[in-house]
Amino acid sequence: MSTVETTGAERIAEAFAHTGKRAALMPYVMAGFPTLEQSLRIGEACVHAGADVIELGMPYSDPLADGPVIHDAGTRALAAGANVAGVLEVARALAASVPVALMCYANMVFAPGVQAFVERLARAGVSGLIVPDLPQEEAAETLAACDACGVALIPLVAPTTTPERLAAIGARARGFLYTVSVVGTTGERRALGEDLSEILARAKASTSVPVAIGFGISTPAQAREAAEAGADGVIVGTRLVRAAGDPSQVGQLDAAGAVGLVVEELATGLAPTDRGSAS
Repeated sequence: MSTVETTGAERIAEAFAHTGKRAALMPYVMAGFPTLEQSLRIGEACVHAGADVIELGMPYSDPLADGPVIHDAGTRALAAGANVAGVLEVARALAASVPVALMCYANMVFAPGVQAFVERLARAGVSGLIVPDLPQEEAAETLAACDACGVALIPLVAPTTTPERLAAIGARARGFLYTVSVVGTTGERRALGEDLSEILARAKASTSVPVAIGFGISTPAQAREAAEAGADGVIVGTRLVRAAGDPSQVGQLDAAGAVGLVVEELATGLAPTDRGSAS
């Protein structure tokens, strides 16, 4: 039985429905990087700069889906003492302003027990759970626990996902369907694939929830391109983690200021077109 009046899926749906942009903007924040306190400040800067949903990464020693920048950030967060309790305190603080989707790996869910883990997320106000290495065939217990606790279990699909599998995953998606734009790990790329519109169209045809695109998006132009291709949401990670690690690259003195500036630029890129203005 759910212990929350508004479910995570409902909060996420509300964020997508009232974004005010061409697509919802979802910055990725590595909890604990550079420190837990700084990651909270970074998340708050994202909210102030126009984030609609925060994807909060939980540092893990073997992050299979993450590229070198995010992997290194997670390693440094663990070395600095980040733990589950600290990450969930960051989530709790950010969840007062926007929906928070926690991204972690399956071992972190199963080790303490699925029900206990998900209940802990719900108590912290987490709206969604993203588990990149949790296959559909092994997701039933986690999905049931998430549904019972009002946490949206957000699945991932890739360009290589078969039509049959895509339909099955899309039917069970909660919150939004996380669509990976490329085959590979997270990271910045010079250009998005020419088949982006087709990837998004396949994903949207498979589900009734919004479709968000991630992996490879790093610039305002790419964010706008993704929205124009049909994305309901745009997820940006590596670019922001890189800014947090080296604020000077965007002319800022602190991590929160650097990330906030980049998120503000991304939000501007997703601003609705003013048809009455000069081109």
